[in-house]
Amino acid sequence: MLSDRAGWGLKLAAIGGLLFLHLPILLIFLYAFTTDERTYQFPPPGLTTEWFAVAWNREDIWPPLYLSLRVAAISTMMAMILGTLCAAAMAGSRFFGRDQISLLIILPIALPGIITGMSLRSAFAVMEIPFSTWTIVMGHATFCIVIVFNNAVARFRRLSGSIVEASLDLGANGFQTFRHVLLPNLGTALLAGGMLAFALSFDEVIVTTFTAGQQSTLPIWMLNELVRPRQRPVTNVVAIVVFVTTFVPILIAFYLTRGGSETAGGGK
Repeated sequence: MLSDRAGWGLKLAAIGGLLFLHLPILLIFLYAFTTDERTYQFPPPGLTTEWFAVAWNREDIWPPLYLSLRVAAISTMMAMILGTLCAAAMAGSRFFGRDQISLLIILPIALPGIITGMSLRSAFAVMEIPFSTWTIVMGHATFCIVIVFNNAVARFRRLSGSIVEASLDLGANGFQTFRHVLLPNLGTALLAGGMLAFALSFDEVIVTTFTAGQQSTLPIWMLNELVRPRQRPVTNVVAIVVFVTTFVPILIAFYLTRGGSETAGGGK
């Protein structure tokens, strides 16, 4: 009897935790359909789909969307290259200070975003680098590299070094070994890390605020729109787009890595 009560208590606690986490997201979805464009009264006075058409025709939404997609794509490509190389170096060799260097690689994802943003902004000012798409990319790459590194290094540690040695003994060069031996074994881990890095880059706000200058990515556009008392449901419509754009890659990354020991991001 006591165990049954404890079981029901745990179930209720789990349900309460899930509601606490996801109910605000459901409210965003709900208020994307409200007929009242200025207030968030509950229940909504009515429901409509007109705000989706309004959002589609808002010309100020498209440039931030394109910028966010471009930055996320470039940051992910950089992260997949540099993160994989770092993972190969850390997992495939033994040298003094390896653990300390590994800590330095993953440190950017552990630091508060505001620290990373302030540091990058100061560095850009000292080096007289003007704000551009590339300054945003460099800011996002600081944590995207860690995402890919975490996934790749976990997969590298599961691989036997003998398969590389066997490939080299059979006459394959370094590129052939990577193409035909390592890449097939690393494929799902790299794909999961890349998708997760893209999702986190697409909705990044804090680091972007310090590295964007006068540019506006989609999350920054949403943040600016929240202080304006007009067409608030449009912001919720855009929030749905951001949710779907980030949720789908994260879900795919989860399914690609759930059967192994990959970290799937390391908890950014």
